[in-house]
Amino acid sequence: MNLKYRSTILIQNILKRSVLAAKPVKNSDASFNPSNAQFLEDLYETWLKNPEKIHPSWALYFQNLVAEGADFQRKPPTAYIGKNEMLLRDFLQKYQPTQGQRQSYSIANPIMHQSTANCSDDIEDHSAVKSLIRSYQDKGYLAANLDPLGITTKNRHEKIEKWKKDSGIYKRGLDKPERMKEQFLIPHNTFIGPNRMTLNDIVRRCEEVYTDHIGAEYRYINDSDKIKWIRQRLETPGAQVLSREKKILLWERLVRTTVFEAFLARKWSSEKRFGIEGCEVLIPAIKQVIDECTFHGAESYVIGMSHRGRLNTLVNVCRKPLHQLFAHFIGLEPAEVGAGDVKYHLGTSVKVMNRANNKVIKISMIANASHLEHVNPVCLGKCRAEQFFAGDRSGDLVIPLLIHGDSSFCGQGIVFEAIQLSDLPHFTTKGTMHFVINNQVGFTTDPRFFRSSPMCTDVARVVNAPIFHVNADDPEAVYHVCKVAADYRKTFKKCVVIDLVCYRRSGHNEIDEPSFTQPLMYKIIRSKPNVLHDYTQKLIREGVLTEDREKKYTAEYDKILEDGLTASRKETNVKLTDWLDSPWVGFFTGKDKYEVKSTGVNEKILKHIGLAFSAQPPPELKFVVHKGIERILKQRKEMVDKRITDWSLGEAMAIGSLLHEGIHVQFSGQDVERGTFSHRHHVLHHQEVDKVTFNPLKNLFPDQAQYSICNSSLSENAVLGFQLGYSTHNPKCLVIWEAQFGDFANTGQAMIDAFVTPGQTKWYRQAGLLMLLPHGFEGMGPEHSSARIERYLDLSDDDPDNIPPLEDPLFAIKQLHDLNIILANVTTPGNLFHIWRRQIYLNFRKPCIIFTPKFLLRHPEARSSFDEMVEGTFFKEIYPDNEASSEVKKLIFCSGKIYYELKEERAKRNLLKDIALVRIEQLCPFPYNLVQKELDKYPNSQVVWAQEEHKFQGPWTFMECRLNHLLKKTKEVSYVGRPVSASTAAGSKNLHLRENENLMNDAMKL
Repeated sequence: MNLKYRSTILIQNILKRSVLAAKPVKNSDASFNPSNAQFLEDLYETWLKNPEKIHPSWALYFQNLVAEGADFQRKPPTAYIGKNEMLLRDFLQKYQPTQGQRQSYSIANPIMHQSTANCSDDIEDHSAVKSLIRSYQDKGYLAANLDPLGITTKNRHEKIEKWKKDSGIYKRGLDKPERMKEQFLIPHNTFIGPNRMTLNDIVRRCEEVYTDHIGAEYRYINDSDKIKWIRQRLETPGAQVLSREKKILLWERLVRTTVFEAFLARKWSSEKRFGIEGCEVLIPAIKQVIDECTFHGAESYVIGMSHRGRLNTLVNVCRKPLHQLFAHFIGLEPAEVGAGDVKYHLGTSVKVMNRANNKVIKISMIANASHLEHVNPVCLGKCRAEQFFAGDRSGDLVIPLLIHGDSSFCGQGIVFEAIQLSDLPHFTTKGTMHFVINNQVGFTTDPRFFRSSPMCTDVARVVNAPIFHVNADDPEAVYHVCKVAADYRKTFKKCVVIDLVCYRRSGHNEIDEPSFTQPLMYKIIRSKPNVLHDYTQKLIREGVLTEDREKKYTAEYDKILEDGLTASRKETNVKLTDWLDSPWVGFFTGKDKYEVKSTGVNEKILKHIGLAFSAQPPPELKFVVHKGIERILKQRKEMVDKRITDWSLGEAMAIGSLLHEGIHVQFSGQDVERGTFSHRHHVLHHQEVDKVTFNPLKNLFPDQAQYSICNSSLSENAVLGFQLGYSTHNPKCLVIWEAQFGDFANTGQAMIDAFVTPGQTKWYRQAGLLMLLPHGFEGMGPEHSSARIERYLDLSDDDPDNIPPLEDPLFAIKQLHDLNIILANVTTPGNLFHIWRRQIYLNFRKPCIIFTPKFLLRHPEARSSFDEMVEGTFFKEIYPDNEASSEVKKLIFCSGKIYYELKEERAKRNLLKDIALVRIEQLCPFPYNLVQKELDKYPNSQVVWAQEEHKFQGPWTFMECRLNHLLKKTKEVSYVGRPVSASTAAGSKNLHLRENENLMNDAMKL
């Protein structure tokens, strides 16, 4: 037990018994006030020489202070009088004893021995009581009455009894009737309430606060201020009492939630809708959090959630027009081109009046696929971008809300990856409000089989988020928890979790039969009234509500729903534009979507960027640069002087020129500041002072846009999703995500499949995300070679059998506009410069994936002249062979770094007149028109596709059908590359070299 606490209890016990047990002071005229230095020094000297001669309370007091580091040799004991000792001081001043009384209280007095024994008993009693209180505070949530079905709480009283036994109150006999009424002094830092409470009252209050319908899990937080703050809001008597008006508001929201679900069930009984029955309190909970946050000044909310309860949230939180939602139920087709998505996956963005505060607020709900929790980082990224563009550095204006399922929250790794971003400086949204719909079953899986942790929310403990478990059948407890949670987020700018422990009235969906797997649970559910019924009866008993008002309000809302259905039947189609979660107001207005603009830049700007990027930090900063960096900066300066760029300069000039034009650039991924292959060095580190850095690209122009580059957590899935979400908020920024190796994007494949490549087709949502995937076979093994180009080509909707007229001058731009994704394997820094800038210069947005090299980052031939980047220049979809004769015997098409290897081999074998090499830089959309020109240029040549990847990996199958389509059966394209393999690359360096040698021999064979 904490010594200071025991000392406090003993001092208070002295007051209680009026026992002044201390050594008499030497000076009979001295005041006995313990603030008197002489008194304390005498007492301290006695303790040092003979501790048993002073009262145990003072012995513990001095012992505790010394243990905590007090130095009485340098500072008198007077300085250590704390607030707890103020009680003793006040008592002694009020009841000043005479000299004779002081002598009588000497340790030699037999009365003192009896007093000491009594105080020892009191120590143990108080210790037992404090231990019991701590058990409720620390573990109360484990025995709280949280389950509305009563299934998981059957043994809750056994847990409480064990705490009582472990605390020692039974051993001390405190459970006896006469002692249960005994009053104990309760310090405020132990439990908030009256200073003196009987054990009966202590137990009753602890159970009300910690083991009733709220289970607060917060004692693990490593910040005492946060713990005290939460205790203040939970333990203060009367904290949960609601006014009549608030009860009525809460009831009205429950009515709308419940009646809406009943209306859908009545009209479309066989439709999947993933209703919220069993957790109807979710909607009032979200609305209460929004009310509280709006009161604190918030103006915008970004919501991410899976399908359960989504339709109700759209209508009753976002206030989506009913006719737009019902149009999906009556089977109308989309007005715009695209496949669309099921209604419970769609997003929205609306501006509504918050009735509680009379403020207009914005609510965005992010479209989400059936990957449940994968929306989390997308939501956080969008929220972070909105905060950035709103200048909301404190996170007071834009709030993220994430609604989870219980089994997915603890089962899906993306939850952990996303929540780990919460306090990272470049990713934080200053606290996320998390709701968990804890219906205690995962599809058909019992909680005993979908988690190992005690609670489904335990993943949130890793970021010290407080977790408020609450019985979802107690709306007033939910209301209180939501207020506390919203206030906590406002006060501390940290994540907080509200765990709504509920049930699922139907199966996984409305046409599923849950009794197959949960027969006992659903036997209880079928006989259980819903929360609205119970709360209505409660308010009627309290006189807050009448039956007439209940019937009238229910009928009024049902009429609103009927009117919405009538209006939906007048619609002719579903407008996907009504379901955009990130509408770019004004971006498309007055623009020619097929406009082609040069992505070149004035040479003066290029040179300025190059010189700044190659310069040492300003002398006044006294910044010590690494010797290796000094050499790199010198080499950059030499290239700028020669008007050429390498890869790092090409990147810097693309970024710097966009910043100069007012385009914000957000760049993240693992090790992006330095670059995995040590080529970038956008962030320089002071070699003698920790955490001092310099970024030259942030200091190029006085009025430039902000450049944010940061190393991310070791996550592909969540960080990729975050960057995607960031890119959807505002089209006037370049958002880049780079994988450490292209292979590592494998762990982000669900994000790519669900959000990146099909986003516009499913949700009519454009995004200009730029993904950089390092790719190239260099003998580094199966996980450090291939970005799996074939996967992304398979995800494109480039149809080789549906080619527009090749002579159309707008052929290339129409391809970019009509297809879903851009894939490129560029080979020069100049072309990289253009394709990065093209992401912004297009009058629309498409995700772009670039298979960046490793080998070419410093290759002497992978250089570009300024002439390739100045005004009037463009990205090149292919590089023709300007050296080869039109009479060559073999025309080799290739992509990526293999071009340089083929070129070197061709020169070595003196085959320039026999072999032409054409690089295809943009793989998708496939440049049919430009490739056709190359085929026409070499009519008598054999046509070959050469790649370093294994057969049926890389671009081969994508290229084969398209090249053959252009060849029109006059000849067939043949393959040169590695043979088929289940692995992406050889693990042996020798095998890699042998494969490469065979590849070159096959390619050069005539």
